[in-house]
Amino acid sequence: MVSPWRLVLLGACLRVAAQFPSLLDATIDDLRGGLDSGAFSAVDLVTAYLGRISDASSLNSVTEINPDALDIAAELDRERAQGRVRGPLHGIPVLIKNNIASMENNNTAGSTALLGAKTPRDAFLVSRLRTAGAVILGKTGLSQWANFRSSNSSNGWSAHGGQVFGAYVEMQDPSGSSSGSGVAAALGLAAATLGTETSGSILSPAQRNGVVGIKPTVGLVSRDLVIPISEHQDTIGPMTGDVKTAAYILQAIAGQDANDNYTSAIPASIPTLPDYVAACKLDALSGARLGVPSNAIELFLEFDSTRQVEVDAFTSALDTMTRAGANIVQNTNFTELEAWANSRAPGIVLRADFLTNLASYLSKLSFNPNNVTSLADVSRFTKTISPGPEEFPSRDTATWDQALDPQSGFGNDDPRFFPILQENLRLGGEGGLLGALDRHELDAIVLPTSFSPGFAAGVGSPVITVPLGYYPANTTKVMNTRGNLVDTAENVPFGISFLGRKFDEAKLIGLAFAFEQLTKVRGKVKPFLVPETEVRRRDA
Repeated sequence: MVSPWRLVLLGACLRVAAQFPSLLDATIDDLRGGLDSGAFSAVDLVTAYLGRISDASSLNSVTEINPDALDIAAELDRERAQGRVRGPLHGIPVLIKNNIASMENNNTAGSTALLGAKTPRDAFLVSRLRTAGAVILGKTGLSQWANFRSSNSSNGWSAHGGQVFGAYVEMQDPSGSSSGSGVAAALGLAAATLGTETSGSILSPAQRNGVVGIKPTVGLVSRDLVIPISEHQDTIGPMTGDVKTAAYILQAIAGQDANDNYTSAIPASIPTLPDYVAACKLDALSGARLGVPSNAIELFLEFDSTRQVEVDAFTSALDTMTRAGANIVQNTNFTELEAWANSRAPGIVLRADFLTNLASYLSKLSFNPNNVTSLADVSRFTKTISPGPEEFPSRDTATWDQALDPQSGFGNDDPRFFPILQENLRLGGEGGLLGALDRHELDAIVLPTSFSPGFAAGVGSPVITVPLGYYPANTTKVMNTRGNLVDTAENVPFGISFLGRKFDEAKLIGLAFAFEQLTKVRGKVKPFLVPETEVRRRDA
């Protein structure tokens, strides 16, 4: 919810036709140009974005505003006036998902159990953004507990934050779990947003809101003080209107952190990270070998034939990439696809990790008002205060019930865990994505984004999604399983994904950028609600 006093800011914003690119479409390069030239200040920019958040408040994508955002922007303006510019993010407003700790705001994963809880410091990646000069504008809504509580909830719903709605159709399912970040990126409510992903939580809301999403390699970005699901699969990445803006954000947040030992896996061969922004080259598709696992596409169409529209657009996209010089290699199939589709290992790994990793996060809180120290505590709290904001039992706790089952539930320190983890790694490795990349000597696998997340999730590999198209006018409206949101309808966006080897983000960014620039899909259909507030130019 946006505090009422923010409405006062509207008086400070001019609702004028944008002479500068509209903030709906403005890139970090556009914003840097305006700040560097003095056309507007960081305070002007923050004020405009706060106005846009108010304009779009009915979609509920922003849960909390940083009360210090304007003061932080003013300090960054003073630094600029003194000749100190920290880098390309100096004065750039960013929204972060409400499971990433920042000292000025609550960090709740959408649960009232953690409302008022405090962390001892910012999440490591938030500290990196601040050091780079970004302004943390506030927190975005999410599917509660990153979609790891219920079997019958709706994407984008949280007890703390309410229901997020998608950007392109009234009452649209925003997809999850980084729902608010996807909608905020689509509407230009900040220069960039951050989401988290365990399996699909960046990629899916990015594609359904017509924006770019990067799911980095597990271990490229620290998860320090990010409310977890799985240490083996969780990662944090940017959701933005364009690939290059996403590259700027990834450059700022990636790197080793002693508080997350998975970041020590960043190869010694890259003691300094690749230049992700420089990877944005128009000719990156030329000569690239891109694989198409036909059996994966067939499997998903058997499950959901309504995605044929996405497959048809994907097939056309392959022709586009061929004309740009890419070598499309068909039938680079996943050899253990059937075993993967029938395996219980992925779910068991997530539940075991969550049981252990959540308790670890809760132990780090410097203030814990509801004294929840374990998943069992959180479950009891959720059920005890209901009916109420947690909406139990209307929204169940089926995922937690499985994890806490005394017969089948166990943490990742249990001897039963290791062989299940190895099965998961095999199915996604030699039997899946990594095996296909190596056998066919590919630069990347390409898939419709609706089909892509699970193949990279288990092995922690990177994926980037780029807008590909929109459902056409003759589309039959389909509701979500809860019946309260529109899942598919005319104008709902979808994307294409580039999947790669671990720590191969620079290559994927290049491929995605070249495809984005060739097709320029984003903007062909506008969100159904477009904020009116634009940045006030001092030279206008």
